[in-house]
Amino acid sequence: MSGFISQDTINNVRDSSDIISVIGEYTKLDRKTGNKWWGCCPFHSEKTPSFQVDADKKFYYCFGCHAAGDVIKFTMEMEHLSYPDAITTLAKKSGIPIKYDNNGNHNNQNQEKQKEIQSIIEQNINLYEGVSTSFHYMLTQTEQGKFAYNYIKERGLTDETIEKFKIGYSPNDRFWLKKFLKGKNYSDNFLNESGLFSKNYKDICLFSDRLMFPIFNRNGKVVAFGGRILHPQGPKDSKYLNSPELIHYKKRETLYAFNFAKNSIRTNKTVIFCEGYMDCIAYHQCGLDYAVAPLGTALTEEHLKLIRGFADTILLSFDSDNAGQAATLRAVYMARRLDFTVKIIKLSGGKDPAEIMLKYGPENLTMQVKNSILDSDYLLNRLGEKYPIDTPEGKTKAALEYFEYIDSLQSDIQKESCLDQLSQAFNLKPEAVKRDFLNRNQARERLNIRKNNHQSEEKTKISLNAELRGIIAVLADLDKFKVVRQQIKADDFQNQSAKSLFIILEECFNQNAFSIPEILIRCEPELSGIITNELSNEVYQDDNVDAVIQDTVKLIKKNSIDKQRDALLKRIREFTVITEDDAKQLDILLKQKMELDKQVQSN
Repeated sequence: MSGFISQDTINNVRDSSDIISVIGEYTKLDRKTGNKWWGCCPFHSEKTPSFQVDADKKFYYCFGCHAAGDVIKFTMEMEHLSYPDAITTLAKKSGIPIKYDNNGNHNNQNQEKQKEIQSIIEQNINLYEGVSTSFHYMLTQTEQGKFAYNYIKERGLTDETIEKFKIGYSPNDRFWLKKFLKGKNYSDNFLNESGLFSKNYKDICLFSDRLMFPIFNRNGKVVAFGGRILHPQGPKDSKYLNSPELIHYKKRETLYAFNFAKNSIRTNKTVIFCEGYMDCIAYHQCGLDYAVAPLGTALTEEHLKLIRGFADTILLSFDSDNAGQAATLRAVYMARRLDFTVKIIKLSGGKDPAEIMLKYGPENLTMQVKNSILDSDYLLNRLGEKYPIDTPEGKTKAALEYFEYIDSLQSDIQKESCLDQLSQAFNLKPEAVKRDFLNRNQARERLNIRKNNHQSEEKTKISLNAELRGIIAVLADLDKFKVVRQQIKADDFQNQSAKSLFIILEECFNQNAFSIPEILIRCEPELSGIITNELSNEVYQDDNVDAVIQDTVKLIKKNSIDKQRDALLKRIREFTVITEDDAKQLDILLKQKMELDKQVQSN
């Protein structure tokens, strides 16, 4: 609604809002002299109060960081809201109606358009709120939801937690929701654009036989869903399915459970980032209610900026597998570039927070969070396990990877300290470490020369098949990867070594470290040796690189489609038609098979 709220409304909001009460929700204020109040600044860390609020002038000022403004600006800064959204928030608190300017036809048209958009947003949110209630009822009050309810109880969640997060169940009947909502007088056009139904089959619910996790906006309203499958039928069935982006829901700007966590994050100046719904909920049930999770996407700068005004310390709680470690590294670099303090929660005794909570209780999980380690210590331990640091080559590799972390630090003092820490950890001379840090590109070149000179001539144990040869061909012309990554993904590979190399290429590409030395450093020694040998033997000439890559992409896509088709055929063969809905579902499966058949032919 930006630009259309009347000046009278703005003035009324500014005059009627109690700035002491508003700011008092974020920091403790004490009256010192007259009508001036003092407290610790909510915008920066301090022990001695330097933050003054003048109740008469309705103005705040920090003598430490120089933050200043009125109640509207304070609300914008603390809640990360736009100017009109801050006014709307304060108006609701004070019971002030929002009025809009009516100057000129152009403004009227724009105003009407904005009102229409806002109306659609409100209708969508009301719809999702109602559907969430229905899903929750299905879980807790019906026989259909009994299996899902027992499953979630066995994972250790209490009824109080289930109620708090409004966890629900979407039945196996994929047509019920459309019928139910049509009975509530929702139009087909509105429902078809709601994000709740298949784009190709308008009557089919996007979620079927799934445990449902409502996704809330910062105000606690349901704006989307995440669904966990309970009875997977084949490899094509995703474990988790998330709502698409909508006019009222942006994944990169939304954090799961932020509505529950924001006050605790602000109080503790700390946030836990974890991988999924269950991890986040487990933390909250254990009293660690400053945990949030990205939604169907990797942690982004937008997510970090969302909590920057609330916290200065980030705790990362991602899986310990390769994907989880890669996500941890990406998050560390991003957070450090934004000047956060970063710590890593190294969980033990279970694969995730929910399992640890169930096995050992909340106290154990709380203790593991308290024992989180600084990212620098985590990285050095990881590098010590990843590389043979008793050899010059191993030490060099570890140091070069650690330099990437140091580059992300914002303070020269931090960089100096971490270089000293690296020297002590791997028994290196500080002067040599600092020289290599300042000349790290040359250090990488020296490493590759030594590696080539001492490369083992033993027969490789890795299968150098067509998939792997094709991905190695990409290294002969790195520009080709931009096209390749648009055509295939890691899960399409059959060869594990080729898959690993593809993942490394993705990591380097996303981290702006897309070079042969960077890629080789991240490979296992055996795979690195194969790549070096293939490239040094000039197997891939300019005139055949394109052909090798194209043939490989076609092969990988064909193998992936064949795998999907086999799984679908199995489902069709095992499918039993009893009801009319069963017949419709079988028809959908057959259409999916026909689509895969077309892809096989076109490929």
